[in-house]
Amino acid sequence: MLKQKTNWPVTILIALGSLFILFPLYIAVSIALKTPDEMAQSVLSLPTGLHFENFAKAIEATNFFAAFKNSALITVVTVVFTILTNSMVAFAIARNMDKKFFKGLYYYFVSAMFIPFPIIMLPLVKQTAAFGMDNQGGLIFLYIVYGAALNIFIYAGYIRSIPKELEEAAIVDGCGTWGVFWKVIFPLLTPINATVGILTCLWAWNDFMLPLIILNDPADATLPLVQYIFQSEFGTDFNLAFASYLLALSPMVIVYIFAQKWIIGGVVKGAIK
Repeated sequence: MLKQKTNWPVTILIALGSLFILFPLYIAVSIALKTPDEMAQSVLSLPTGLHFENFAKAIEATNFFAAFKNSALITVVTVVFTILTNSMVAFAIARNMDKKFFKGLYYYFVSAMFIPFPIIMLPLVKQTAAFGMDNQGGLIFLYIVYGAALNIFIYAGYIRSIPKELEEAAIVDGCGTWGVFWKVIFPLLTPINATVGILTCLWAWNDFMLPLIILNDPADATLPLVQYIFQSEFGTDFNLAFASYLLALSPMVIVYIFAQKWIIGGVVKGAIK
């Protein structure tokens, strides 16, 4: 049996890449478990004791569980409605690209990806306030709308790779347009649904700017917003701040650990297709 040779350049690059990822994580965990005096002596050194009380203080200071509930609600609803609505719009566009209206609509959505957010930020604040959308419902609506440009671009390209013969066979069997989409197309979108779901989930969970300018009631604050409590005019409480950052990060890590089988499976199916 031939012995496989180690590809050292690739191995070294992977090792360096791992260090670039693990080093900031080490710093975050180390600072979160230190006292201010220990951090002042050395940021890179290991903590002499494990000060888990920093996490308890961070939870109390940020009202963590209320903010967690807000973030979870906004993220879950956004992901579900993004997948449902964006996939339907993309299906209509992808199957009618030979018509001028749908082709123009496609390029209209794609062009939205090139508009910088600061340009529309001020009009957005005024309009949401005027329409009474400066709340969680308005924030969810904006996530769905602003994510549509990239998502429809992704969905449309994938749907166009699905043979039309599958839809024609379903129509012969008596399916209408809705039946074709839900019984034939949507089940085949599982790999791309996983991709869109992951991107949307990370965006909605970690976003700071939209909740900052949209949410009017402090009770609606999400996890990224409540982290700002540690920033003051005269300094930052880094130990509590990093403990709070780890608490906010942990749900996404847990989700990935348990969902990685479906995530990787979806990517592999998409590659094979």
